[in-house]
Amino acid sequence: MSRIHTAFEKEKAFIGFVTGGDPSIEKSEEFILKMVEAGADLIEIGVPFSDPIAEGPVIQAANLRALAAGTTTDRLFELTASLRKKTQVPIVFLTYLNPVFKYGYQRFFERCRQCGVDGLIIPDLPYEEKDDVAEHAGAYDVDIISLIAPTSEDRIRRIAEDAKGFLYVVSSMGVTGMRSEIKTDLESMMKTVRQYSAVPAAVGFGINTPDQARQIAKLADGIIVGSAIVKLCQQYGEDAAEPIYEYIHSMKEAIKGK
Repeated sequence: MSRIHTAFEKEKAFIGFVTGGDPSIEKSEEFILKMVEAGADLIEIGVPFSDPIAEGPVIQAANLRALAAGTTTDRLFELTASLRKKTQVPIVFLTYLNPVFKYGYQRFFERCRQCGVDGLIIPDLPYEEKDDVAEHAGAYDVDIISLIAPTSEDRIRRIAEDAKGFLYVVSSMGVTGMRSEIKTDLESMMKTVRQYSAVPAAVGFGINTPDQARQIAKLADGIIVGSAIVKLCQQYGEDAAEPIYEYIHSMKEAIKGK
């Protein structure tokens, strides 16, 4: 069993995302440790990719900055290995299928286990085509995190029943990005998810304010925030550690006791 279950053991989980290598590998490590200090229960590290189809403009720009800074998959494995000397917080990579395939499934997941990566989110991997990847991941105790979207409908049962680690419930159609209002019927989606799976379910895409976090935490086991944190990296650059800490602390406080 991976470390992921520990993120949901005590209270509602805050899951924070950063693009690895933005603005540098060294700063990513500093920012992630600040996120943990502020109360983040699980960290998602985005592996920069030239064509991140699920990402909005904020994270797309972060991908380009990270690639321009020389970030590679191997350097992110080294980052995780370094983090593992300082924290046991669960760590999940968010990447796309092509980089994993190109790296080689067995080699990729072997490195995950060696360096302490607990799970993998692959937005462009259809549920119906994940068996080969999941088989390699399972051999190295790495969870493939399944996504459930508002359009999943009758597929929710199959996805939920087969889930590992946690379920990533997508709150809104479209790409990642901060939203002023989330209109999806999350209550209905979560009811279906809970009917078919005991795996924790966290909601992401669009959440960026304490009030949104507070409301969604009433329904879900955790919330996922990405673009709002990456926006702070863009705004403050190498000096983003303290703004990230303050932001995550406020979000974590908002979901306590929900």
